[in-house]
Amino acid sequence: MTTSRRCAIAAIAASLLGVPLAVKAQNVPPGFPLVPMTLVVPFTPGGPVDILGRMLANEYQSRTGQPATVDNRTGGAGNIGIDAVRKSKPDGATLLLIPAGNLTINPTLLKNLSFVVDRDFAPITLLATAPNVIVASRKLSASTIAEAIARAKAGRVTYASPGVGSQLHLTMELLNGLADVSFIHVPYRGSSQALNDLIGGHVDLLATNLTATLGAIKAGSVTALAMTTASRSSLVPDVPTLAESGFSSIDVASWYGLLAPRNIPNATRDALFAVTRDVINSPDINAKLQAQGLNVQIEEPATFAERIRRETAFWADVMKKNNIAPQ
Repeated sequence: MTTSRRCAIAAIAASLLGVPLAVKAQNVPPGFPLVPMTLVVPFTPGGPVDILGRMLANEYQSRTGQPATVDNRTGGAGNIGIDAVRKSKPDGATLLLIPAGNLTINPTLLKNLSFVVDRDFAPITLLATAPNVIVASRKLSASTIAEAIARAKAGRVTYASPGVGSQLHLTMELLNGLADVSFIHVPYRGSSQALNDLIGGHVDLLATNLTATLGAIKAGSVTALAMTTASRSSLVPDVPTLAESGFSSIDVASWYGLLAPRNIPNATRDALFAVTRDVINSPDINAKLQAQGLNVQIEEPATFAERIRRETAFWADVMKKNNIAPQ
């Protein structure tokens, strides 16, 4: 048997046994999983969650010498992937990348979920936030949120969202209540078709993630009326916030977080947080995320867990006040 063949066989055997071939132990703290890792993304490839997952997987792999892959486990509005992580071994080798709404809205909105966040998951960290924006069809002839509100008070104005109970749907219902207006909801399954219909003048407004509509804004196909976040975005610095338009209580951003199965050892949770914080805060990764319209925002496990509880209570109250019943 040739030397090269022996080396190839040894490499395959080591990988099957989970033995690191080139573990760089100095790059990870004690407790970090030194075994093949899976990052479950419950959505199709290409979105912000998938982008974050692939960046983390590449960095985990380079730091441990072990394979780290993204599993796009789709279906059930994200719940199939969430449930797969819930059922996985709590050793830190299987992690969940997830957006805000699945953790803070769905537990109130959807009946018979298989998971309870506090019971079934250990939050590791918030990773990044993304600004949301309200855009208008050129057909509406509104250049500010105040003008859109005035048109709604004088007649019928519709708004699209990525779906019933989505964070963006609830943001618009929150605005309805504060502005004493009745924008009429037209739910879609995602933002792509909603944006196409907005450009075509079939709906009047769209609440969406800024990255999803930035090209249309810059091309002049739609008009950006207001950011839903507390501060303006450097990507569209001329677009004011809802707070600047008199709705100071609205500060809603999309965010994305990392979780593990509930009973993972504390040392493993802390090691995952430390490595992930270093990865996300590195200048190279930070610059790549900024280019995607994502703002790095790391939170320690306890702080992230409190964010989930606080926002869950907030959105439950919004749903109750707007008579949005569990589905």
